[in-house]
Amino acid sequence: MKLIYLSLGSNLGDRESNLRAALDRLPPKVQVLRLSALYETAPVEFTAQPWFLNQVIEAETALTPTQLLAWTAGIEHDLGRTRDIPKGPRTLDIDILLYENDVVHTPTLEIPHPRIAERRFVLAPLADLDPDLRHPVTGLTVRQMLDAAPSQAVRLLNS
Repeated sequence: MKLIYLSLGSNLGDRESNLRAALDRLPPKVQVLRLSALYETAPVEFTAQPWFLNQVIEAETALTPTQLLAWTAGIEHDLGRTRDIPKGPRTLDIDILLYENDVVHTPTLEIPHPRIAERRFVLAPLADLDPDLRHPVTGLTVRQMLDAAPSQAVRLLNS
């Protein structure tokens, strides 16, 4: 089994239900260990859209990175994800942040996620789970990356 971290985000429809539905659709070979708190976050890059609800999952899996990507893409599709506008609104976004300490570079998949260090909406919930977790390439901790990340409105959701 490999330790993995997945990022979930939604800014269309019932955002919290979308995140729960994604968790419910994870395959049996993905065993969720812990969930971060929920965070409401301002959109980045394409800013003319609703705020997101974000969460990070710590899990173990027997799936390969490619198999995991196929599952996450299928879950996004099943929950109505369309890709009409790059970086635009979505019912669900699932990113593979880390897959153990593995480094993967294929035309369709990069692990660790190539923009993890720039994204407060990922780093804040990831820090909930393990602020001392190290990036397998840079060696920086999640806490260090969060401290250095560009500004973005990120607020803990009281639920």
